[in-house]
This record gives sequence, C-alpha cells and structure tokens, in this order.
Amino acid sequence: MALNYIWISFFVISFIVAIVKTILGDTEVFSLLTTKLFESTKIGFEIALGLTALMAFWLGIMKIADKSGLIKKCSNLLAPFFSKLFPEVPKESPAYGNMMMNFSANMLGLDNAATPLGLKAMNDLQNLNNQKTVASNAMIMFLVINTAGITLIPTSVMAIRQTMAIEQGLVGFNAADIFLPTLMVTYCTLFFAIIAVAWHQRLNLFNLPFITFNLFFIGIISGMYFWIKQFPQEAIAGKIALIGSVLIFGIIVVIIISGAIKKINVYDVFIDGAKDGFKTAVQIIPYLIAILAAIAVFNATGCLNFITDGIGNIVRLLGFDDKFIPALPVGLMKTLSGSGARAFMVDVMHNYGVNSFQGNLASIMQGSTETTFYVLAVYFGSVGIKNAKSAIFFGLLADFVGIIIAIAVAYLFYS
Repeated sequence: MALNYIWISFFVISFIVAIVKTILGDTEVFSLLTTKLFESTKIGFEIALGLTALMAFWLGIMKIADKSGLIKKCSNLLAPFFSKLFPEVPKESPAYGNMMMNFSANMLGLDNAATPLGLKAMNDLQNLNNQKTVASNAMIMFLVINTAGITLIPTSVMAIRQTMAIEQGLVGFNAADIFLPTLMVTYCTLFFAIIAVAWHQRLNLFNLPFITFNLFFIGIISGMYFWIKQFPQEAIAGKIALIGSVLIFGIIVVIIISGAIKKINVYDVFIDGAKDGFKTAVQIIPYLIAILAAIAVFNATGCLNFITDGIGNIVRLLGFDDKFIPALPVGLMKTLSGSGARAFMVDVMHNYGVNSFQGNLASIMQGSTETTFYVLAVYFGSVGIKNAKSAIFFGLLADFVGIIIAIAVAYLFYS
C-alpha cells in the first residue's frame, strides 16, 4: 500500500510542479515530461530484456547447485546466523543458500549476478509465506539488508574514477582510495539496518552467531585492507577487480564440478533452471516500468534539485559547512535510479574533479547505497507482493543513514 501512495505522489507532485513552471513561463516542461515518461517505459523494457539472459544463466547455475546439494550445505553452514535474522524460515530451506550467494555477489559489487540470485531467494521465501500478497517478516529483513548496500568492492565506481582521472590528466591516481571509506559506510549502514528491522520484529540479536558474524566481517575488512596496502597504487584497482572476477567465476566452476561429482546431467539441469529465468523476467516487466516511469517524471520536473537546494539553504542557515551539497543528489537519486545516480556522480567528478572532496563523497555514496525503489519493485514484483508493509520505511531509513554516514566518513578522510 505504501508503494502505491508513493507512486501516485510522484505523478501528482510532478504534475503540480509542471503546471507552476508553465505558469512561470516554462512552456517546454510538459513536452520534456512526456518525452521522459515514454523514454522510461522503453528503458524499463530494455532493462528487463537485458536481465532476462542474466537471470536465465544464473538461475540455471543455481538449479545445478540445488540438485547437487551445494545449496543445502551452504544453508547448514549459515543456519546459526540466519536463523536469528529469519526465525520463521526452516533451517533446511534452500532460501539460506540463495540468500548467502546473493549477499556474496553484492559484496563483490556484482549487481547483475546478485539480482537473479536475490530473486531466487525471494521466491523461496514466498513459498513459505502464508499471505501471498503481503510481505513476510523474512522478506522484509532480506530486502532491507539488500537496500543497505552490502558492498566490499565497488568495482564499477573505481573503474569510472580511474577513467576520469586519466581524462583529467592525474598522474599516479589511486581509484581505489575510496575502498576503506566505502567499507566503513557499508558496514555501519548494514549494521544499523539489521538492528532497526530486528527491533521492529522483536528479534534478539544479543547472541553468539550475530556477534561472531560482525567480528568476522570486521576481520575480512581489515584483512583485505592490509593485503591491498602491500601493492603499488597503480596496481590496486586491478587487484581488486581480479578478486571479484576470480571469486565469481570460481563459484560457477565449483557449482558445475559439484554437479558432475554427484553424477547429475549438468547441462539438462542448467537448461531447466534457465527456463525459469525467462518466466521471472516476464513477471518483472510491469513493476519495473511502473517505478521507472514515476522516477522519470519526478526527476524531469526538477523536484530532486529543488530538494537538494532546500537542504543546502538550511545547512547554510544553521552555519554548517555546505561543501557536501553538490554530491548530495547522488545519494538521493540512488534510492530511485542507479543509472541516474551514476550520471550525477560523473557530473560531480567532471565539475569538481575526481580527486576533490565532492568527487570522493559522490563515489562513496554511489558505491555504498542501493536503488531502494528498484529493488522493491523487482524483488517484490517477481513474487506478486502488493503490500510491502514496513519494507519501504526501513529501506529508505537505511538509505538516509547511509548518506549521513558517507558524509561523516568523507569529512573524516578528505576534509
């Protein structure tokens, strides 16, 4: 229901703003609004079309992992931790294994791989849901953890930074210098999101599995940081990209080999799983087009710029430093559109410099936040959820906290 009100609000607010702009003399605003609206529907279909092949491939791979028993082994391994966050999910459910692989792909910045894995996990959770159109507590926790933006390696952001640094003539530039700040923002946002949802769902997190997970996560961050520090600056970005590539391809090979060891027909099982990918992609299209159309008209009327300008005026009125304001549209747009936020990030780095405070902050925001409305539309849409309950509130709350922490961390590292 909340998503319904938000969707309506985007169109109504955009219409009112467009009328005001027309009265004030901007006769092109409605033409622009209509153009962006129809462009967004085309983009939505193209995104879904692009996801089809990826979902077909990854769901085929996951089918092999399921048949070989690999998912069950992963579920058993993570059951002590996940059982505390998802008490309504049976310990033997394949959802645990799929959620683990989804989280792993997100941590490596592999969004294209994470989406189909997340959709598979959401389908497993839907099978356990008694109210098929209402999000369960487990669905809400899973989705909010995704929107918290679990990213160990912001691969795409670092690639863009390196490219722009070359264009700007920077010598010896280290595109991975946002690595540790992004990790800090990611971890703090994730921790807050889990605590907030657990409090709402009355889950007790003062237990050994949860504490162990946090210590393990901190250990991974520290270990990767000290390992990367031993390499020359110009080699760091390549090393980080190598980690992601090796791990994701390694996972694929391990799954295929595990299926071969179990003597199953790996090829036929893959084909069966891939067919499910096409079915899922078709289900996503209406939800994806709906949310992208609303975002397009909201952004075309300049509503987002109005919000950031207002925030800037308040910050200056209170006497605080306002140099973070130019990067703020990246964080705000990221909740609505990943590609839109990426465009804002590039614009900030172009205007202020890739190695500026604003450029670094924009990069951190892009690498550590998630497209909440996109995730809501795609994940819930794929299983027919119409009542998202508290998922939207906690997803946006995690985004807000992530933006605040990103600003604080940027001042800590780059001010």
